Amino acid sequence: MKSPSILIPRLDTSRKIIHIDMDAFYASVEQRDDPSLRGKPIAVGGGGLRGVVAAASYEARRYGVRSAMPSVTAQRLCPSLIFVRHRFDVYKEVSSQIREIFHEYTDLVEPLSLDEAYLDVTEPKLGPHSATLIAQAIRTKILERTQLTASAGISYCKFLAKVASDINKPDGMKVILPDEALAFLSALPIEKFHGIGKVTASKLQRMGIRTGEHLRELTEIQLVKRFGKAGRHYYRIVRGQDERPVNPNRIRKSIGAERTYSENLRELPIMKEKLAYLTEKVFDYMKKTQNFGRTVTIKMKTPEFQVFTRSRSFNSEVRQLGELRKVVFALLEENISEVGEVRLLGMSISNLEREQEGDGVGIQLLLEFPEEEE
Repeated sequence: MKSPSILIPRLDTSRKIIHIDMDAFYASVEQRDDPSLRGKPIAVGGGGLRGVVAAASYEARRYGVRSAMPSVTAQRLCPSLIFVRHRFDVYKEVSSQIREIFHEYTDLVEPLSLDEAYLDVTEPKLGPHSATLIAQAIRTKILERTQLTASAGISYCKFLAKVASDINKPDGMKVILPDEALAFLSALPIEKFHGIGKVTASKLQRMGIRTGEHLRELTEIQLVKRFGKAGRHYYRIVRGQDERPVNPNRIRKSIGAERTYSENLRELPIMKEKLAYLTEKVFDYMKKTQNFGRTVTIKMKTPEFQVFTRSRSFNSEVRQLGELRKVVFALLEENISEVGEVRLLGMSISNLEREQEGDGVGIQLLLEFPEEEE
């Protein structure tokens, strides 16, 4: 049954939002700094039996190599693959250079990670009142100052800008005007919707929903019944409804640790053992810094790279290791039947007593693991 209307109700389509996404950022920095790597398939991360690819160059991606892939699989797909150790201090330094460029045009910059950010240029500090021209100017300056390329998506909301930035990668731009949004979303394959993962996309496809046009035929009630509160989000984004502001103060205030395993974990007791170790490391850090939190989250990644996160919040901080471990185990036990086997486990705690000011990225503990860590 078709929804009564596909019009965009009372939305501010006058906003001008840009999503900038650096192209194969880590790998591109390595190729920039080592000319012998240019034009060659490289993977940033550890090689060997227990290694994991943190990032892959576009030359490597042509063979099917991608981030979070076991190094042995990547090497099998691309026998000529070159592994390069990561240099996060360098990536962070380059990221700071790029953000300086963003702030030349607007103070409304919301970093998502070292290599991507949203910008609201509705009222720019510099340049013309054209988001397209500003995005092009930013990309030009990034290339001049860092010798790296960036892709950009431009639209009136964050969701569309994010989707658009991936359309003409690498080194490209895509603009989605307000009067083009519904037609664009109608034709968009369901797996291309940002926020719809592989498992959900497969579920939708089994329901006969393969494009945005098909998704829009479901009512909000139908979507919520099938997908919970995420269904309400799907109902809105397929209609181009996303009023989230670009938040320059967005800070992921959390302490966490995670680990990718060389073999998939299938048994609950083994998963508990691994999570217990991570939980102890996180708790030790909280105790050392006297910075405890109220929200506990576990992260599970399947062999198909589908990521599941489950959280539980409390009225007061979790201050005992035994209590924290009990919550982590409960979250695992309650949700593992939905996930099945895993290749990555992680846990974090947020809503901290002393929330850390920073650049939008939570505190990730540097644990003494082999190079399989992400």
